[in-house]
Amino acid sequence: MAVYQLEEGFPRVAEDWWAEGVEGRSNSGYRIITMTTNGGALSGKTMVVTGGAKRLGRAIALAAAENGADVAITYRESAREARAVVGELAQHGVEALAVRCDITEERSVREMVKEVAKELGGIDVLVNNAANYEDVEFERITVAEWDAIFASNARGPFLVSREALPYLRKRRGRIINMGSLGGLRPWATHVHYCSSKAAVHMLTKGMAKALAPEIAVNAVAPGVIDLGEKSAAAFMKKTAKRTPMERNGTATEIAAAVMFFATAPKFITGQVLAVDGGLGL
Repeated sequence: MAVYQLEEGFPRVAEDWWAEGVEGRSNSGYRIITMTTNGGALSGKTMVVTGGAKRLGRAIALAAAENGADVAITYRESAREARAVVGELAQHGVEALAVRCDITEERSVREMVKEVAKELGGIDVLVNNAANYEDVEFERITVAEWDAIFASNARGPFLVSREALPYLRKRRGRIINMGSLGGLRPWATHVHYCSSKAAVHMLTKGMAKALAPEIAVNAVAPGVIDLGEKSAAAFMKKTAKRTPMERNGTATEIAAAVMFFATAPKFITGQVLAVDGGLGL
């Protein structure tokens, strides 16, 4: 095991348990540097996935690495999971970085974007995935709950996009927001969540006009996605019966939709793509 200095004041530990890479930790996160690229559709590009340590964010980050992108993920509390994902990403022969960030806090976002750009050389694709989900009866929603869901789900994508803008403009990049079927169709027990995701959809359209022609901005709106959680098994069974495709979606299918926007012609912008098996029809 060897220690090398990547940044002044931040010693990083290099270990030899990946054949062609080194791994290290700074005060803000984890990084693995590999010596090869895999020649995929996103080879030579850098993607940032907020909330990439778990669930859909992890699936999106892995799909990007499989397609050759260097990937930076953000996390807030899930340090152990973030470290594991960085290791998975590096196995695809790309550079990988995890940075702790609270997307609701301006300073935290600014520092995260600067670190990613410094470590990976720039930003080509931003995926605003980090968000919160909550089920509360309308009359029981508190002001604190309303403000918190909008802070993470609407303010967060705005802040990260704004701070990443200089780097995205330099590379004529792309922004992909994670919306929701709930932002397209109202759910009675998720009014604050649905409202926040509807805001994300309008943010997508507004940014698409404001940032053209340099940057394409689109959104993916997942329907009911089965992530294999036992606590949701009964709900998943019920929604599958209501869905025209007679099943729920998978994380892989959501990641595929994100990869479409990451590689599609940039003439496609301002679109909200529902990936819901027809549930919203």
